[in-house]
Amino acid sequence: MTLKGEGKGPLPPLLAQYVELRERYPDYLVLFQVGDFYETFGEDAERLARAINITLTHKTSKDFVTPMAGIPVRSADSYLEKLLAQNICVAIADQLESPADADGLVRRDVTQLITPGTVTDDKLLRPDATYLAAVATGEGYGLALLDLSTGEFRGTQLYSKAALFDELRRYRPAELLLAPELHAQESFREGCCERFSVMVTRGRFDESEAQGALAGHFGALPTGLDTAALLRAAGAVLSYARHTQRGKLPQVTRFVRYDPSAYMQLGETALATLEVFRTAHAALGEGGRTLLSILDATRTAPGRRLLQAWLRHPLLDRELIEARLGAVEAFVQDGVLRREVRKALFKMHDLERLASKLVTERANARDLCALARSLALVPELRRLLGARGERALAALGERLRVPEGVCERVGAALVDDPPLKITEGGLIRSGFDRELDGLRARAEDARAWIAALEAEERAATGIPTLKIGFNGVFGYYLEVTRPYLERVPPSYRAVQTLKDRQRYVRDDLREREREILRFEAAAKGREYEVFGLLRGELAAAADAVRDLGAALAELDVYSALAEVAAEGRFCRPTFSEGALEIRAGRHPVVERFHPFIPNDLTMSPSERLLILTGPNMSGKSTYLRQSALIALLAQIGSFVPAERAVLPLFERIYTRIGASDDIAGGRSTFMVEMSELATILQNATPKSLVLLDEIGRGTSTFDGLALAWAAAEYLEARTGAYVLFATHYFELTALEGRLASARNLHVAAKEEAGGLTFYHQVLPGPASKAYGLEVAKLAGVPAKVLARARALLEGLEATRNDQAKGVVDALLAVDVSRLSPLEALQLLYELQDRARGLAPQPT
Repeated sequence: MTLKGEGKGPLPPLLAQYVELRERYPDYLVLFQVGDFYETFGEDAERLARAINITLTHKTSKDFVTPMAGIPVRSADSYLEKLLAQNICVAIADQLESPADADGLVRRDVTQLITPGTVTDDKLLRPDATYLAAVATGEGYGLALLDLSTGEFRGTQLYSKAALFDELRRYRPAELLLAPELHAQESFREGCCERFSVMVTRGRFDESEAQGALAGHFGALPTGLDTAALLRAAGAVLSYARHTQRGKLPQVTRFVRYDPSAYMQLGETALATLEVFRTAHAALGEGGRTLLSILDATRTAPGRRLLQAWLRHPLLDRELIEARLGAVEAFVQDGVLRREVRKALFKMHDLERLASKLVTERANARDLCALARSLALVPELRRLLGARGERALAALGERLRVPEGVCERVGAALVDDPPLKITEGGLIRSGFDRELDGLRARAEDARAWIAALEAEERAATGIPTLKIGFNGVFGYYLEVTRPYLERVPPSYRAVQTLKDRQRYVRDDLREREREILRFEAAAKGREYEVFGLLRGELAAAADAVRDLGAALAELDVYSALAEVAAEGRFCRPTFSEGALEIRAGRHPVVERFHPFIPNDLTMSPSERLLILTGPNMSGKSTYLRQSALIALLAQIGSFVPAERAVLPLFERIYTRIGASDDIAGGRSTFMVEMSELATILQNATPKSLVLLDEIGRGTSTFDGLALAWAAAEYLEARTGAYVLFATHYFELTALEGRLASARNLHVAAKEEAGGLTFYHQVLPGPASKAYGLEVAKLAGVPAKVLARARALLEGLEATRNDQAKGVVDALLAVDVSRLSPLEALQLLYELQDRARGLAPQPT
């Protein structure tokens, strides 16, 4: 690295040391400790100043001037958070010795590497899982995910880019490592950055290196790494994490291979459309109105993370779903139990992350006290669950096992409210360690001697105002006010003169002070040593603590889903082999913020294509989405917002709702719509729930209508999927008489004197009209525009009716038996030209 600046000659030693560290970590912003500040120089200083909006200054020496910017060490966390939010990786270069002890330049070295995906500091971590992900190719894509804060390490093999993007959308990693073959593809790399707001990094993906790293870490190559792509991805993510953590990953104890096809598939589009984790308007500050936000009544961070995991992967196994529902129902029925359990969980700390901090030696004294307090709550939770007798709760209660001796050991060793720093003393109780007690006693004896000295010297000198004080400059001193200065003994040595008093020291006082300092320093060192031994001893319980944390997270989710169900009047769903019946269903998010009209939905294998018509703003899209959300909730094991819900188990939910483009990818709104439609037509099965809204609106009326008509026919005839099809093409309502499983529904609305009234009620049959002009009026379109539109509409409808009547009249007037083949063909061409604009006929 060449340091940006002006001047001639060699760099000053401090800047040379900075440059040397900067060259070792070229991909990081190096924060270089100089006393109470972390400094940066040259281009890094300009980058830091821009990123966190601080003043840029200059480092000036005899021969060199360079830009400089810094942040206070004591408030570094707040600035680090801003840097990570901008995907800036940071290397912390700390002073390794006191300037007073240094022989020349203070030794400095990088002590921490901090990247968005490898954060472990509590002050920088969010409660949600923070994933570091890696992707490699080879017979598809290998995806590996690692959360360093808990040690969760998992991966899967995927066979299409769409499936990969679906998983990345579910997990939303904070940092993504790409194999060289993918990193070299600018469109893929930039697409990941923009699509998932993720920092993309180049990693080490050599297959033999990956195998060695994994086998070396686990003792043997984990099972499940049976493809080259997944092996490379898992090895890359592990190696990168070990690099940033200085080679230590004791919290990562196993690798889990998972299969997305074992769960309900929620594609990238469906997750976005249904607003499961993020709203379409999250950038406008409305990120809280999501399905997750409505369900998240959890009391602990592990509970919230588990709820997110359940929403990422709804179940397909009916037995597992029913087991979850049974636990939720027990809490719904017993409000007292639910309240008491939730009260205890609220006091519970994040045991999953505490377990990781134990084995990585990052736990401080407060963490150990938090662990002990949390474990002390568990017996009461077991008692509460055991008193109910339900099998689901009893089984969960059996998993709430407290590691033996942890609470007692922490209680005996640590004071009730220990300080944050573990190097400054004040951590260990008296009586826990004999050596520490001895050091403290000797320091206390010296203090007692000093305390007694004041009374003794007053008596010996006859100075009634004499007192002993202490400050950081002179240490202990004897202080005498001015009227008694003539009585001061010769053995007192003056060290400070004030306006009305004099301060002195004595050799024996200095000796006692040195004793106190020596014994206090030794005591602090011993406390740190004792704490380290205690922490190391408790690390053996880390796996048990982690397992307990997982069980408590499950308990938290059950009680949270029950709380939501009880407050929202949700019902327990049941499952069928094909029938779908939702009585008085509601949208779980919309009903929280607006008055809501419940609606019914009935479908079956013989009635599985519903054509929904009605005006804009009447609630068609809401009706579609609430049906999918009810199915999704049921399959995570949650009660659902309805009076009654009987559902088949869906393997996948597809959505094509709303208008969006992909300008960066060169795709128009219509192209995006057709791509999503193509995916649905190619992949939907009888176990799919398909939501379609306004297919074909991005092109001409006739092209769009033809596409919508053909798509509906194909879905009904070829896929067997359950389809909810909202449309403004009234011509599609003719499908009810043409396709066996098609049925018309409409959302009620009525034009009254005061304007258009929406009833938001879904009723059988087609809508009477589109009410497009009425909705435009409600939106504030100028009256002159509306009047002109109405006149044009009347003319278009009259022309179309005349055309249709003319075609029919011409056809009826012909005596077909007298036409030659050539005349019949000519007549057919003429009628076809006149029929342009009429509804397409099914093939």
